[in-house]
Amino acid sequence: MGYSFKFHCCIVSIMVLFSTLCYSQDDFVKSRATYYGSPDCLGTPRGACGYGEYGRTVNDANVAGVSYRLYKNGAGCGACYQVRCTNPQLCTDNGVNIVVTDYGEGDNTDFILSPRAYGRMAQSDKAGELYAYGVVEVEYKRIPCRYGGYKLQFKVHEHSKYSNYLAIVILYQAGRTEILAAQVWQADCNEWIEMRRAYGAVFDTTSPPSSGYVSFRFQVSGSAGVYWVEAANALPSNWEAGVAYESDVQLE
Repeated sequence: MGYSFKFHCCIVSIMVLFSTLCYSQDDFVKSRATYYGSPDCLGTPRGACGYGEYGRTVNDANVAGVSYRLYKNGAGCGACYQVRCTNPQLCTDNGVNIVVTDYGEGDNTDFILSPRAYGRMAQSDKAGELYAYGVVEVEYKRIPCRYGGYKLQFKVHEHSKYSNYLAIVILYQAGRTEILAAQVWQADCNEWIEMRRAYGAVFDTTSPPSSGYVSFRFQVSGSAGVYWVEAANALPSNWEAGVAYESDVQLE
């Protein structure tokens, strides 16, 4: 009897391990979603990722605030997810593809969607009923972000002051990636200087280069693992607050 019991436990252990190894970002995860109020059904320019107007309209305003475990202290900003509700009488099979632009906790939810994104989970004549629910059961999975015609952009945050304070916001982050850290090149010291993650997708430094073009490099986590990507001459020497500059970098 003892031998049979040990053999049975071994089988269970192997099955659990196999199940863990087979789990991937292509699997749907069960959760809940709700939506926030908006006068025009678009996103909010005041989201915790720091995107401003970009966060209101990117991806045709199919955007969301996410729970802390998906927000990842800002590293989750810019991630894309497919979210679909699980009520077949109200919702489509495909649901909606959203971009993370904010942090938000709801009633055991992982997603607080823009009104437009929430309504697009519904069948064509069922949006009103779906809104009436307020909170719905959903399933979601991470998907690559695609921005046709756009490469990675660096917006100089409006609070930047030339030339003693520089904050940048990273826009059009394609692929299934997360930006973990940022550095700026200091030619005077001939070294990369760490930038602070101020919040969300905003990185800043109180010692920006005093002359010449500004170059950055970023630590990226993606399908190829964790690696550094350099954006040479990303900003001109006379950069201006509020302006977005397109780089030659395309994340995948």
